[in-house]
Amino acid sequence: MLGNSVPHLLAKATVRLRRAGVEGPERDASILLEHAIGARLACLEENEYFSLSRKRRNAFEFLVRQRLSRQPVSQIVGRREFYGRVFLVTPDVLDPRPESETLINLARRSRFRSVLDVGTGSGCLLLTLLAEGIAETGIGIDVCDRALKVSTRNAETLGLGKICSFAQSNWFSAVEGKFDLIISNPPYISGNEFASLAPEVRLHEPRHALTLDGDGTEAYRILAGEAKNHLNSDGRLMIEIGSTQSKPVTKIFEKHGYRLNRAERDLEGNLRALELIEDDSHG
Repeated sequence: MLGNSVPHLLAKATVRLRRAGVEGPERDASILLEHAIGARLACLEENEYFSLSRKRRNAFEFLVRQRLSRQPVSQIVGRREFYGRVFLVTPDVLDPRPESETLINLARRSRFRSVLDVGTGSGCLLLTLLAEGIAETGIGIDVCDRALKVSTRNAETLGLGKICSFAQSNWFSAVEGKFDLIISNPPYISGNEFASLAPEVRLHEPRHALTLDGDGTEAYRILAGEAKNHLNSDGRLMIEIGSTQSKPVTKIFEKHGYRLNRAERDLEGNLRALELIEDDSHG
């Protein structure tokens, strides 16, 4: 029947998603249908493509309703690709974003024996550094124990569990030792900006990983004040920043004895990742 066909179901879902204000409704409808049936649409036999069972239709409808509530697709299907690898995603961690891949591009110009990932979340930064051979060993810390369960599972899935570990820590409170690289995608959304975020982010992602409810620079002040105690003498600090934060964040670190060594732009041309090192001339 036409009403049970894949084209009809996709078209109907696309209209509903578009009316709800979802960006890219065609793409989302296709992803959700593939998840509901457990196969790529291109791999379906002709008879399956044009008529789905009631069970599959019901499964698809359930997923579409979740998306209509503006739950992110990554949370609905439970995964997100980052730097060519698939990571488990839950509401307890930030959705890995293309902007954060800029940090990996910046880091891959060097090699590090040890890395500390502050606010690791899904573990996408730390685990990508290890998988790409940019770092040899690493530790990921996060204040949320539920997030650490996600990062630990991602490490196991990627076969990296033997060269990394994860620990609960409020910033550096539980950190011991020093590292060649400290990397972080901290909460940098201001309290005022948070209210204007898309519902997918504002309603469904962990607020503490997005904002500290101030002007958006609080996390950088903490990092600038404490990171040096855990960096080796020639160590580097790499951070993600908001698209307009380059100058104010750099000034914060300069006041704490750092200097900007390198910076990387995202796909939109915005400065997104900064590499900071100790300024030997700082008095």
